[in-house]
Amino acid sequence: MAESSSQSIVISADPARIAEVICDYPSYPRWTQAIKVAEVLEEYEDGYPATVRFVIDAGVVQDEYKLHYDYAEDISRIEWQLVEPSKMQKAQQGSYDIDDNGDGTCTVTYTLSVDLSIGMLGMFKKKAERAIMDTALKELKKRVEATA
Repeated sequence: MAESSSQSIVISADPARIAEVICDYPSYPRWTQAIKVAEVLEEYEDGYPATVRFVIDAGVVQDEYKLHYDYAEDISRIEWQLVEPSKMQKAQQGSYDIDDNGDGTCTVTYTLSVDLSIGMLGMFKKKAERAIMDTALKELKKRVEATA
């Protein structure tokens, strides 16, 4: 697996609310720019999604893939990995870590590692990963704080 990148953002909400928004995958197309479809294919016994199919369209990057999710017992960590290679990706691993700051805010850290099926120079790949994380965190913050 490739080296991972991570970024953090502070969100004005409690950890449960942030986790609720992250885990509501079917709503992603309503509040994220690139995700056009997010369909839960399998759930755990507790109702949390286990496998989710995504269709993304980010202009030059279009892909369809499935992610398998695992959750910390207290939902402070949500992690995933690519189920099988897709048109654009050989592998993907990622996570959200939600840390309660004790003041009505949480620091959310997004970590991502993607192995692409197409060749890309390392510096461009890192720049793309940072842009994906930056956009995802800003969209998450906007969604959580707008619906809090």
